[in-house]
Amino acid sequence: MSTWEALGVIFLVAAVTLATRALPFLLFPGKKKQPAFILYLGKYLPPAMIALLVVYCLKGAGFTAFPFALPELLSVAAVAGLHLWKKNTMLSIGGGTILYMVLVQFVFSG
Repeated sequence: MSTWEALGVIFLVAAVTLATRALPFLLFPGKKKQPAFILYLGKYLPPAMIALLVVYCLKGAGFTAFPFALPELLSVAAVAGLHLWKKNTMLSIGGGTILYMVLVQFVFSG
């Protein structure tokens, strides 16, 4: 890939990112009332996406052989527990990730 192609890709990605960030402000300026469908999506889409990410993260977990997906399940429980306890997303995700890495690298390494 040439320098100009790389710059073109970077420019295109930046433009699309900017457009997706600006679009809601262009469609619903100021105090304009949002349509019911948009409010519905705003209410139900985030939990649905989180559920989808959990399923995606656990799709490769081996439940039929040792360690029976214990690192994944313990990490998911840690994320949920930390979030219920501290209500801090960064702490929850970071803590669960660190626990998972410790479990797969040192505890269930093999």
